[in-house]
Formats: sequence, C-alpha cells, structure tokens
Amino acid sequence: MDDSSAWKALLDNWPSGLARTGVVVSTFNEQIPFDGFMHTAAFMMVERKTPDTLGARKVIIPFSGIAAIKFVEVVGSQAFVPWGFVGAPAGKKAPG
Repeated sequence: MDDSSAWKALLDNWPSGLARTGVVVSTFNEQIPFDGFMHTAAFMMVERKTPDTLGARKVIIPFSGIAAIKFVEVVGSQAFVPWGFVGAPAGKKAPG
C-alpha cells in the first residue's frame, strides 16, 4: 500500500467517536490546523477555524502531500484500534 492509499484508508475509516480536528503536516513541512475535513479518492480538503495570513479558510492537499496528521484533542489509545493499531502506549503493559 502506498502512502496515498494509506491516507485515504485512514480517512475512509475515521472513527465516529473521534473529532475531525487536528493538524495536517505537509511534505513541505507546512502545518495546517483543521476543524473538519472532506476527501475524495485523491485529495483531502481541510477547513480552518480561522483564516491563515492570506485569508484562506480551506486547503485542498493531495494524499501524496501529507506527511502526518497530528491530533490536538486528548485522545485515548483505544480510539485508534478501529484503524488497526495494536499494542500499548508508552509506560503501559501490552494486553495478553
């Protein structure tokens, strides 16, 4: 699975209990805070709470341009299980 397919799969399977907020880090190392998103087969469109310095509120970025998605809310590790994450966070014993 290439990176673009991985990002699309992640967005397709965004857990219903997880806020659709965070920060997209682009491959150009730009950090784009968002308060909602939509996506197509090739692009993610994020909406900012406040405009950037040029006045833009929405940003469309190709999946190939995404380096990371950061979470700004406090999120328990169990929220990531629907995406297939396994194990235990740092300092905790793995189940089983």
